[in-house]
Amino acid sequence: MEELLTVAIDGAEPPTAATVNAVRAVCDKAEDRPGCGVVAVQVGGAPAAGWTGDLDVMRISKWERTLRRLERLPRATVAVASGDCGGAALDAFLVCDVRVVTPGTRLLVHGDTTATWPGMAGYRLVQLAGPARVRRALLFGVPIEAPEALALGVADELADDPAGAVAAAAGLVSGLAGKEVAIRRQLLFDAATTSFEDALGPHLAACDRALRPPVVEAS
Repeated sequence: MEELLTVAIDGAEPPTAATVNAVRAVCDKAEDRPGCGVVAVQVGGAPAAGWTGDLDVMRISKWERTLRRLERLPRATVAVASGDCGGAALDAFLVCDVRVVTPGTRLLVHGDTTATWPGMAGYRLVQLAGPARVRRALLFGVPIEAPEALALGVADELADDPAGAVAAAAGLVSGLAGKEVAIRRQLLFDAATTSFEDALGPHLAACDRALRPPVVEAS
């Protein structure tokens, strides 16, 4: 049975060095052992007023690079959100392949001193749901309740049993190679912005890779 890798992210805290290191550690393990299991990301919590006081652009950039690494792992990722979910917790939730919300979850785009926070969570929400459907959340901080997140496609499942949802996600990818999942994910990302002519080469390369006989490693 594949090892289940897990990381928990508390959105009540800004993205600290400890948060970055925790995500990096699970990424290291997933990249060292790119099997067919999943990485489970448990998220919850939302920032209080003044949460951006100790942030700077360098720290935000480091956090975003770490999230991008999580988003491209050679394993499938599943996020489970509970309660209010904002800040770093929302960031991590949105980069995962399978996104589960529990009843009562609210996804929150928090504000700083003058307006809502202009981080990459806004970009990812638009990519998932379209600008019109998340306009109020991005401009005015209106919470996205769990049923609405499901209807928008921001969440994939509303589940009472988070552990069961993670197990179901593991079953979904059972038998799939992590590196191949990562390739399909990138093709999925590129399809929204790439012309047919530019997309054809990478798709043909992926087809060629799939048609090759599997390499048997010597014992």
